[in-house]
Amino acid sequence: MFVMAIIAMAATGKTLRRKLSIYRTNVPETETLAIGTMEFVYDYKWCVDTTGQLDNIDNSYERDQMLLQIASNGLSKFSSYKNLSVDSLLMRSTQEQIAAAAMDGKLSRGEFMTIYKNYPDGKLTHTEKICDDWFRYDEEMPQFNWELSDSTATILGYECRSAVCDFRGRKWTVFYCEDIPIMDGPWKLYGLPGLIMRAHDEKCHYSFECIGIKSTSDRPITIYKVPFNTTSRAKYYDTKHRYDVNPYAYYEATGGGTITVTDESGNAVLDAYDPIELPFDYIERDWKK
Repeated sequence: MFVMAIIAMAATGKTLRRKLSIYRTNVPETETLAIGTMEFVYDYKWCVDTTGQLDNIDNSYERDQMLLQIASNGLSKFSSYKNLSVDSLLMRSTQEQIAAAAMDGKLSRGEFMTIYKNYPDGKLTHTEKICDDWFRYDEEMPQFNWELSDSTATILGYECRSAVCDFRGRKWTVFYCEDIPIMDGPWKLYGLPGLIMRAHDEKCHYSFECIGIKSTSDRPITIYKVPFNTTSRAKYYDTKHRYDVNPYAYYEATGGGTITVTDESGNAVLDAYDPIELPFDYIERDWKK
């Protein structure tokens, strides 16, 4: 296991973000839930500084490529394509190759958020790794009161129609394609007469855009066989927030060990364990209720 601590600073020297990267050389066992029949790749982009304190707007956004897998029984999985690639690399490499890949930065993970729709039947399941712990919560499939509009867009050569909806503290605008008659989409979004190809909230703090389509697939839709901490959506966000504002203290409190954070000169950063105020809010803004 490799652990790396990163502190992101604004021009003023204020700490805006702390990240803890944990590189493990093993891949958890998986359980196959279904066999995918179609796949869609999305560019997922989110703002990590809605306060404008970072001096470069490019630094205000992070992104990942996400894979939406569709099964014939209505089950779907939305997860990081990067994590699939890293898992594949780890499973086919020797320990020496893994160590070299880690030094080259090839084991950098993507988003651990994974969304399953209709798993179990009629439910939405969210799994995620926070620090070194795995969490899972189930909820009823969300209901979206979509309002159709006259706006159109062409995405990957497909004509798409627009719809808007308020959902958990954000107003979403999406473009869906009736030529791909799948009532699904990125993240938790679904429920329109065609695949949701593009989606963004009102301020574009979170956005998804389909950048690739594989019309036939036989890749298994899997779930990690790990000891999940079963929780609720509200408690999940509470834990995620506790970690994000103080990741090193969370790591220590949950038995990970002690981290010494140093600056570029090798001097200890004395306030590394102090909580920070996050300069962004989560994709679902109602979690504080």
